[in-house]
Amino acid sequence: MCGIIGRVGDGNALEPLLTGLENLEYRGYDSAGVAVQNGSGINVEKRSGKVEELKSSIGEPLQGEVGIGHTRWSTHGPPTDANAHPHTDESEDVAVVHNGIIENYTELRERLAANGYEFTSDTDTEVIPHLVQYYLDAGYDSEPAFRQAIDELEGSYAVTAMVSGEHVLYAARRGSPLVVGMEDGEYFLASDVPAFLEYTDSVIYLEDGDVVVVDEDGVEFTDLEGDPVVREPETVEWDPEQAGKGTYDHFMLKEIHEQPTSLSQAIEGRIDPAGGRIALADFEPGTFADVDSVQFVACGTSYHAALYGSLALNQAGVQSTALLANEYSVSAPPIDDDTLVIAVTQSGETADTLTALRRAAREGAATLTLTNVVGSTAAREADDALFIRAGPEIGVAATKTFSSQAVMLTLLAQRIAADLRGEPPADLEALLPELESMPAAIDDVLAGSAAKTVARRYSDSEAYFFIGRGLGYPVALEGALKFKEITYEHAEGFASGELKHGPLALVTPETPVFAIFTGQEDEKTLKNAEEAQTRGAPVIAVCPDDHPAVEVADDHLPIPDTEPDLAGLLANVQLQLVSYHAADLLGRPIDKPRNLAKSVTVE
Repeated sequence: MCGIIGRVGDGNALEPLLTGLENLEYRGYDSAGVAVQNGSGINVEKRSGKVEELKSSIGEPLQGEVGIGHTRWSTHGPPTDANAHPHTDESEDVAVVHNGIIENYTELRERLAANGYEFTSDTDTEVIPHLVQYYLDAGYDSEPAFRQAIDELEGSYAVTAMVSGEHVLYAARRGSPLVVGMEDGEYFLASDVPAFLEYTDSVIYLEDGDVVVVDEDGVEFTDLEGDPVVREPETVEWDPEQAGKGTYDHFMLKEIHEQPTSLSQAIEGRIDPAGGRIALADFEPGTFADVDSVQFVACGTSYHAALYGSLALNQAGVQSTALLANEYSVSAPPIDDDTLVIAVTQSGETADTLTALRRAAREGAATLTLTNVVGSTAAREADDALFIRAGPEIGVAATKTFSSQAVMLTLLAQRIAADLRGEPPADLEALLPELESMPAAIDDVLAGSAAKTVARRYSDSEAYFFIGRGLGYPVALEGALKFKEITYEHAEGFASGELKHGPLALVTPETPVFAIFTGQEDEKTLKNAEEAQTRGAPVIAVCPDDHPAVEVADDHLPIPDTEPDLAGLLANVQLQLVSYHAADLLGRPIDKPRNLAKSVTVE
């Protein structure tokens, strides 16, 4: 989950390294550091805290055309200056940055210590520079020494290294993402494209087992044995301005307001309301005709989107279930050749989801990835990929990617059902025009939301409950997750009918209940909300203006009238805004919530 940046080219490397680290802070912000070749050796500056604190601690500008940087999400060892990356050997002739977990680091550390190499940190990463130095001391040249060190690592890693006196970066990946950027003799290595988006949109994604050597003459790709491999460049269709906050105070607020645009991009060319059909270019009619059942695997917000898609499929008459990817290895239902497993992952690099995807493929299932990142590991490894086109999302708390995932899964559910039945579902003709108008409907929600007032009114509450039924249930889960992620207040989401089967014991006048009404069995959800209200809890109804719940509820967050399949997504925007404003009132670091990172690339 850490962020890596490396740079080779003319001119000083420090500025693009620091820019890259700032762009990657969503991957981790416990500590940060840089290492630059200064002509006479490697100069390292690192410290605990955010990149801004690193920048203010650098005295005289570091000089050098080659450098590496790192922003950390702690796994081995607390966030201290000593544990910050880059890590070096004792003589600082080798510097390394790393994302992932070295599972055999204890064994390697003991072996190296027995040979006289001294360690100064608690991290697993520090074994890598010492191991490279071990082989340099044994007479290996730099590239073979790096390869030999990498070959001994067990676990997941993206590693970038530099050796004193060389205008070269060495890198390798297994299980953690790494991408190369190129532009007019300047080369970058990074965990993610936004790191260098200001400088280039030409990228090459590394695959597991790739080793890369980057110098002023170009990039060489080989496998671990040193045999050449071909990796073709791609053009990233992201505007650099999308990776900035613009006039907004926080990335999260900006990305909430980008949802009309991201949804427009998601559905563009994929729906034909006039013709009453769905047009997914890579999936010809009949693609899913042999599917017997569908399993979704995902984590966190993507799991809530997967649950949304699974419920939509079940309502369309297709057997489907959503499973937490991190539980899939111990609780996966039976898989056969007629099973379709859909991995839902914003980054395409989520470690637990990749593990589940690989298990499904080994057992013979057809696999499909729904992701935001072209060239990601999940997109490459699945049989097929469907992209949500949401653009870069920098805020750690996912917003626009959830709505785009849910919309695309709604489309996919309709399409799978049509292939299995031989004809479109009966409600498709009504759904598509409403889907086409969703961006405008979200604009209306954003323009007229009373979320800030509601957040202020209930800011001193003890806990916050979110309830929904049918497709409102995953939205309730997502609303609670957003709230707890960025406010640090206790929040829980429940299926409406489950409230009286235990959670009602927690209800007091200090536990507001946000009730989501989608048009599916709303009278039951209203009864459940009233049961909480009877126990003193204030109820906030998320529903259209003319809904009966408005007369009952203590407060109201309005959404436009729409199809039940889509109403929850409009409600979700209101809940995102409530979470944002509640966190802002509490002074929380909204874009960088404590202990969390954007992309979870370790299990």
